[in-house]
Amino acid sequence: MNITQHQEYINGQGYTVIADVFNKPAIDAMVGAIDEANPAGPLFRKTNDLFAIRRFLQAVPAIRSLVFTEQLQALLQQLFGAGYFPVKSIYFDKPGQSNWFVAWHQDLTISVAEKLPVEGYGPWTVKPDQYAVQPPVEILEDNFTIRIHLDDTDAQNGALKVIPGSHLKGVYRADTIDMNITPAVSCVVPQGGMMIMRPLLMHASGRSSNGHNRRVIHIEFSRCALAGGLQWAEQLM
Repeated sequence: MNITQHQEYINGQGYTVIADVFNKPAIDAMVGAIDEANPAGPLFRKTNDLFAIRRFLQAVPAIRSLVFTEQLQALLQQLFGAGYFPVKSIYFDKPGQSNWFVAWHQDLTISVAEKLPVEGYGPWTVKPDQYAVQPPVEILEDNFTIRIHLDDTDAQNGALKVIPGSHLKGVYRADTIDMNITPAVSCVVPQGGMMIMRPLLMHASGRSSNGHNRRVIHIEFSRCALAGGLQWAEQLM
């Protein structure tokens, strides 16, 4: 694995894909832990188009040791350096016949423990037991997200589409994108592989068309302290 090449791709393109981070037995163990979790709680959401678990690392604690292997932790430290910790986690299971899609967007909010009036933080989104706020752009520029793929993923079952290099433009509106100048790329990720991306990377995903599920563990990382008494909602490490 060429760490320098992956770092250059993350810095310049806003994302990279690393195959074979987890083998088949490791994936099977993760799926088993998810299947054994009690889906009755408020952090679980299930519709015909999507099964999702918010605060995933808290809702399914057995998953933590399976995800945060010595290999993964060493890899992330090689790529980004020390000091990062997980601040948000979600599990997505997009069924093979799902019509659910996600329009072009940047990940502009972070999850915090409570709503506090702090300069530079806003607007807010407040839902039951969930507070999200847009932080200063410097935090978003420094954060990163990993997406661990439990299934082979391509354009036919809702792989992410991204605009390479768009994370370097700051916060901007999706309707200003000119696809003729910056064409989208579909991020094909094999089972057991991992996509790493910056939150400001413009991305979207399409509907499924091949009957195959797309199961993904999404974990966001930061090394930033928040201002004004704000606390990360899911800081675990």
